[in-house]
Amino acid sequence: MNVQLFIPCFVDQLYPQTAFNMVKVLRKLGCEVSYNENQTCCGQPAFNAGFQHEAKEVCSKFLKDFSGTDYIVAPSASCTGFVRNYYTKLFDNSSVHNEVKNLGNRLYEFSEFLVKVLGVEDVGATFPAKATYHDSCAGLRECKIKQEPRKLLKNVKGLELVEMNDVETCCGFGGTFAVKFEPISVAMADQKITNAVATEAEYIISTDLSCLMHIGGRSNFKGNKIKTIHLADVLASGW
Repeated sequence: MNVQLFIPCFVDQLYPQTAFNMVKVLRKLGCEVSYNENQTCCGQPAFNAGFQHEAKEVCSKFLKDFSGTDYIVAPSASCTGFVRNYYTKLFDNSSVHNEVKNLGNRLYEFSEFLVKVLGVEDVGATFPAKATYHDSCAGLRECKIKQEPRKLLKNVKGLELVEMNDVETCCGFGGTFAVKFEPISVAMADQKITNAVATEAEYIISTDLSCLMHIGGRSNFKGNKIKTIHLADVLASGW
C-alpha cells in the first residue's frame, strides 16, 4: 500500500523523531511511504486566527501537494480534523469541491489508519511503563477517535494503561487560545496534569503533540516527574 506522509509544522520543527517513528511503524506493516518535500502548512493557524483568504491560499497549495489517490497519514488529529471538516467550507461551491471531498476521504490520523484501514491492533511494540492517555479535543471531537489509540496501546507489551479522571476534558492548549487566554489555558493544563499525576502514571500519551507540548511544558514548570510521549513513539519502541 502506498502512503503519503503529512507532517505538520510543529512536528517538523520541534518533534521530527515522532515523524520518523511513524514511518518506522508504517514500513514494518508493509506500507510504501513517500514524503512530498514541497508540503507546508495545512492552513489551520491562519484560518483559526480569522484570516480566511490567506488560509485558502495555503489550503490550495495543500490540495496540490497531496493530489492523487494514495492514503495520507498524519501524526496529528488536529490537522487531520481541520482538513476534513473545514476545507469543505472554504471551498464550498468551487471548482475543486470534488478534490476536497476526495482528500478528506484519503486523509487519516495515524492510529485510525492503523486500526481502520490496515486492520492492525498489535505492532509488536514493547514499552515497560505505567501510562495514562489524553484524548485531544481534535481527536475526540473532530476525528471521532476514541478506541483506536487504546486498542493499539492495549497490545503494547509491558505497558500498563490507566485512565485518568475527566479524560475527555480539554488540556487548555487550543492553538492561539493558549496565548490569548493564558490564565484559563494554564488552569486547564494544571487540572489535566493533576488528574494524570493522580493515576501514578509515568507517561501521558496522546495522538497530538500540540497538547503534549502544552501539558509537558506546564508539567516541567511545576516540577512534576510525569513525562509526555506521542503514540507513534510508543508503538516504535522495543523492536
